[in-house]
Amino acid sequence: MRLVAISLTALLLCSCASYSGRGLKPGEASLDDVIHTMGAPAMRWQNADGAMQLAYPRGPLGFDTYMVFVGREGKLQRIENVLKPRYFSLVRVGMTKDQVLRILGPSVPAWTGYYKARDELALEWRYCSDWRAATRFDVLFDGSKGTVRSTFSRTESCGPGDCPC
Repeated sequence: MRLVAISLTALLLCSCASYSGRGLKPGEASLDDVIHTMGAPAMRWQNADGAMQLAYPRGPLGFDTYMVFVGREGKLQRIENVLKPRYFSLVRVGMTKDQVLRILGPSVPAWTGYYKARDELALEWRYCSDWRAATRFDVLFDGSKGTVRSTFSRTESCGPGDCPC
């Protein structure tokens, strides 16, 4: 029984390591190494120079989206968790949905809504705030123009000690 418990613990630790790409070394890991470790990306962008960007959202229950940047030579450059206020601040009025997705990655489809009366599309991301509170970041798009109209953050309501961050 003890051997089973040790094996399960080791398996869980290994699976956590792949969650964020921990263990992948910039300049050494290849695109294949990234995909083997982190799985298939939810989104992928190819730059004109041959470099790539891969999005790994870990929601809806998780609080992270990892952007993986691979150089044109096929080697890992860096991995960044983009669900942070400094990335949210890059989202500006007038940006397209594609531009926002390139910064934040995909939102959770169940949290996407279109409001016909306002002709507005809302996308939402869940993150852990600097105060360790479960928080949502929303981007509202003008439905006709397809551009950002506004953004806002709101803390999830939860009881004392109930917030999962």
